[in-house]
Amino acid sequence: MQFVAITAVGRDRPGIVSEFTGALFRIGCNLEETTMTRLRGEFAMLLLVRLPDAERLPAFAPELAAVAERLELSLVTRTLAPEDAYPEPEGPTQGYILRVYGADRPGIVHAVTSLLSERRLNITDLNSRLISGSTGPVYVMLLEVDLPSEAAADALRPELSRLARELGVDLTFDALEGEAL
Repeated sequence: MQFVAITAVGRDRPGIVSEFTGALFRIGCNLEETTMTRLRGEFAMLLLVRLPDAERLPAFAPELAAVAERLELSLVTRTLAPEDAYPEPEGPTQGYILRVYGADRPGIVHAVTSLLSERRLNITDLNSRLISGSTGPVYVMLLEVDLPSEAAADALRPELSRLARELGVDLTFDALEGEAL
């Protein structure tokens, strides 16, 4: 088996996912994990695909590049070793969701992620958007974060509250229930 991480970005339009994943299917790929999203007028895809065998790899890159060119996508691929595609977990973790809402201003993402990084906490997903508010744009950020224990979450809560006050944002922090994508 051969694994490839793919990033593709281009102008959003109907059918882009169908065409790109259809091309991957015809090449012989199986989609292992994906995340795809629209960022205003752009569409971004991040995919981890599995080829049935390493012999397909030399043909994979040019075939995928041709599809990306036809769809007008910027493309980056990275071949992974099987052990990198299925890394060993560092230990048991509990997923938490961190929600941040506030007036839009530079530095919110950096401040929140720096606090998490200083505590050596892993962010497994991050999404942000600007939405309309009664007094102007509101910045919304949702993060999924792995913590080693409920005690670690309890220790983090006061620090998050302090940071929320400093940034002038509302913040909630809750354990994820069940499987979340």
